[in-house]
Amino acid sequence: MQKKGGRPGWAAPLFVPVDSIPQTPDRVHFRPPESNRIPTHVPGNDVTMNLHRIPPAARRSTLHRAALLLLATAALATPALAQSNGNGREVVMDTARARALYVSNRWEDHPDRDYARDIAGKARTDSVFEAVTDGVVDYRKITYRSRVGDMDIPAYVFQPLEKRGSRGHAAMVWVHGGVHGNWTANYWPFVREAVERGYVVIVPEYRGSTGYGEEHHRAIDYGGYEVDDAISAYDWMTENLPHVDPDRVGMMGWSHGGYITILSITRDDHPFQAGAAIVPVTNLLFRLSFKGPGYQRSFATQERIQGLPFEQREIYKERSPYYAVDRLDTPLLVHVATNDQDVNFEEASMLVYKLRATRPDITETKIYVDPAPWGRSIGHAFSRRVDPETLERVDSPAQRDSWNRTWTFLEEHLRPYEDPNVPVDLRTGTN
Repeated sequence: MQKKGGRPGWAAPLFVPVDSIPQTPDRVHFRPPESNRIPTHVPGNDVTMNLHRIPPAARRSTLHRAALLLLATAALATPALAQSNGNGREVVMDTARARALYVSNRWEDHPDRDYARDIAGKARTDSVFEAVTDGVVDYRKITYRSRVGDMDIPAYVFQPLEKRGSRGHAAMVWVHGGVHGNWTANYWPFVREAVERGYVVIVPEYRGSTGYGEEHHRAIDYGGYEVDDAISAYDWMTENLPHVDPDRVGMMGWSHGGYITILSITRDDHPFQAGAAIVPVTNLLFRLSFKGPGYQRSFATQERIQGLPFEQREIYKERSPYYAVDRLDTPLLVHVATNDQDVNFEEASMLVYKLRATRPDITETKIYVDPAPWGRSIGHAFSRRVDPETLERVDSPAQRDSWNRTWTFLEEHLRPYEDPNVPVDLRTGTN
């Protein structure tokens, strides 16, 4: 007897997604005869499931066997999804690999941290600066409003104890690195040198920096609003420190800080006279593919990105210094290392070679060949060698050379030795 909607001898069909049954490491598949298989593609998904129409007579036996398979394999493996190779042949996917490669594009999935520990660590750093700067430089911690208008940005300020008169000092906005990083005590010997040379230094803890709680952390906007946060440090200095010359301000940083430096000085309305970028992040389109899912998750889950480069191509391109070189009209120094294990030379070299080819008149570049490692860093910290106990420089030939070149470059363009309040004859020693 034929039932409504069926075929002779069939009851209403039962559909079982057999490919969703967990498989053992030997990839056990239970499949009824080909005549009963109905390949089905799930809309909006590249996964193809094989749904099987099972006659009533075989239903009890089939369900029993499927249940046994489920019980026997559930503890051994997770479901293996299937995809088509384009020729109709099923390719079984490795679910462990699929999980390892998965990158969310949802802001709520952005990696978290132990915020209480970060805040405590930042308090310790601040106490170290209070101690080492006492009687050496004028140090304070301030906050200012970002140009974006949505956040207050903490910042460190380091100044000479004896201030010159109006517009008497050159200044630098010094930008820390790290996807989620912060200003640490290891920067101290270099900041002390800068102040001794006559600079006022301000260090923005832009959105995404650690040590300021969850809201500040999750506001990260790599290459976006964080650049505005850093530029806004200039606004605070020139509005609150009359001894800073607005026309002699530069920006510098390592790694992510060098990245922000380049993005800042390639904007149309920036106020800086020079930039120095040491081992800078260069090309996010390349970098994310080179680093893989673990690194990608910190980018694809940012609120103003929400996706990988193939999903948000223009955003990543706009936020890559390599593609901003054509807009560069401000003197820039860039130093990179061939053995850098963070900003790998494959990434760093493309920026250096493009600058040499298109902007040789306003840029100074140097490639350090396999400089001596420092701690766990291979290449990336070649010019940040600092004893963590004494906070003094531990110079290598490459570190010494890099800093000599950096100070010389900045002095040429920012003239920190110049004090317009002193008559020319007294400055030069002539009558």
